[in-house]
Amino acid sequence: METAIVADEVKVAPFVKEMVRQLRALDSYGSYDGWSDDRVLEPLILTKARKAEIPVVGDPDEVTLSRVKAFYNAVAVRVEATTKLLTVPLVHLSHEGFGRALVSVGRLIVVDRTLRDVHRFGFASIEKLEAEGDKIVRSAVEMIERYPSVANH
Repeated sequence: METAIVADEVKVAPFVKEMVRQLRALDSYGSYDGWSDDRVLEPLILTKARKAEIPVVGDPDEVTLSRVKAFYNAVAVRVEATTKLLTVPLVHLSHEGFGRALVSVGRLIVVDRTLRDVHRFGFASIEKLEAEGDKIVRSAVEMIERYPSVANH
C-alpha cells in the first residue's frame, strides 16, 4: 500500500482529526495501535490507480461500510461541536452498497446524501477528504442557522 503524504495543516484540520478519531474508535481489537494517522486514513485515499483496481460493480465489505459510517459520524460530531446542538447520524446501506446517509438536529435533517457504489467509497487525497467533510459540515450549519426553531425542537 502507498502511504498518504499530506501537509501538516491538513493533518491537524478539525475534520481530519475527527475522522482519525472515528476510525480509531471502530478498532475494537487494537489493530491501529501504533499506526500513524496517515496509515489509519490510507484506506480512504483512492488514487486513480487504486480506484482502477476496484471493480465497477461489487458488494462492500464490513470494513468499507464502517468507513462510510465513520465519515458521517465525523460530520455529525463536527456539526455538534460547531452548533452545540445534539446531532444524530444515520447511515442505512443495503448489502449491495446503496443507501442513504442522514444527519439530524432536533427535527431538522441537515444532511441527506444518497449513497451509491459504496464499495468504491474514498477520496483522491486527504485534502479532498477534508474539503468534502468541511463542505458538508458548513452546509449543515447553514441549514441549522436558517431553521433554528426546527433544529432546537
